[in-house]
Amino acid sequence: MLLAEITLDPVVTDLVKTSLWSQVYTIGGLLLGLFAIARLLSERRQPANTLAWLFAILLLPWVAVPLFLLFGGRKIRRLATRKRRLRLPAPPADRPGAATLAHPVTQTIRTNGAGDAVGGNAVQLLTNGEETFAELERQILAAHHSIHIATYILGRDRVGKHLVELLARRAREGVQVCLQLDALGCFFSSGRFVDPLRQAGGEVARFLPVLPLSSRGSANLRNHRKIAVFDRHTALIGGHNLAREYLGPQPWPKRWADVGAVLRGPAAALLDEVFAADWAFATGRPLSPAEPGPDRPPPGAGASDVQVVASGPDVSGDPLYEGILAMIQESQRSIWIVTPYFIPDEVLLRSLVVKARAGRDVTLILPARSNHPVTDLARRPYLRQLVRAGARVLAYQPRMLHAKAIIVDEEFGLIGSANVDMRSLFVNFEIGVVLHSAPDGRALRTWAEELAAESRPLTLSDLKRPRFPANLAEDLSRLLAPLL
Repeated sequence: MLLAEITLDPVVTDLVKTSLWSQVYTIGGLLLGLFAIARLLSERRQPANTLAWLFAILLLPWVAVPLFLLFGGRKIRRLATRKRRLRLPAPPADRPGAATLAHPVTQTIRTNGAGDAVGGNAVQLLTNGEETFAELERQILAAHHSIHIATYILGRDRVGKHLVELLARRAREGVQVCLQLDALGCFFSSGRFVDPLRQAGGEVARFLPVLPLSSRGSANLRNHRKIAVFDRHTALIGGHNLAREYLGPQPWPKRWADVGAVLRGPAAALLDEVFAADWAFATGRPLSPAEPGPDRPPPGAGASDVQVVASGPDVSGDPLYEGILAMIQESQRSIWIVTPYFIPDEVLLRSLVVKARAGRDVTLILPARSNHPVTDLARRPYLRQLVRAGARVLAYQPRMLHAKAIIVDEEFGLIGSANVDMRSLFVNFEIGVVLHSAPDGRALRTWAEELAAESRPLTLSDLKRPRFPANLAEDLSRLLAPLL
């Protein structure tokens, strides 16, 4: 009997130890979950985003809490404090028309932390990658004293290599060349790949390095802005990254459809202010003033009213999101939205549903199949609601559609870097411009109609809820959609 008791002692001891560790594990997970939930509820987030994180933290605290601390940041207070707040006052000499200043969209954007509209701009749309590449190359070669470029992706391909060599050439010629790269999007192209530019006297900055992390949540805060400003009077803006998929000298069957614009006038100087603030944050020092060139061309004056809208942790409110809501709510005839990914929050979705039920022409143009299958699954429940309400959903057929634009009443529109998803509207650093003048709005609508001609309408039959087990994938994608 004694031998049996002695033999069982180690077994009992192991069981006790296992039970103790199980309790420690459970209590530790509970404490971690409570800590993360308290921080989650203290931040101003969209309800869907809060619920998605809440479910993840409750179900898998040991996995979800570290991910939340790493990627869950929205407007990180300490980071936002270190980064200069964007304030873009309109120059008095470049005031837009009275109708633009009084427009509810203008006022909504201004009172949410963005700048006012400015007049005296010339706007030229760029509707394909070859045209955009040619204009970018032309402006790089024509710049007299400064070239400031920010991009989310710089491709390690022929297009990326050519642009780096071209920028290095201009740096050797004495032009100030500053290239800002998002550290995650350019993870493989921000090192030796851009050394030719550094060696030529140009400067390269990496925005919020992923390794090591600069602050809690910084891995989740990406600079998705695409800006190119030349001599402070000409700028390119839109959805194009600097890679073969987006632009190039020759047509390519796999090139994505996108849209951008050349801006000449005071709006370009405001975009340069956004670049300068980002540069100072990324490098820890202000952007040094460039020496003016000897034959600087005058700004290309025009008649367009333009409003620059920066959005992200460096802006006090959500001007891009609330500006889009104001555009939808103020529409009288039509709302056309072009976006590669459609994951709206409840307010934005309901606003579109109400407009569609009120008889407005609500048209959404999406890629038939995007480069992110999860987002294609996640968008389906939202699209079903829109189609039931009477909206028109068009699937662009030829290739991937990467363009981001909103056109209202064929009179004014928005283009830039932001997708209609919660990451772009509430997390990323984004940039957009509202084109308030009717000729620019009509040009944007004409381009969108060309996309529509190459698209197929989606019906409820196309969007019907799949059967088990495929419906589980749709449900899971929608649950995770606010975190995408």
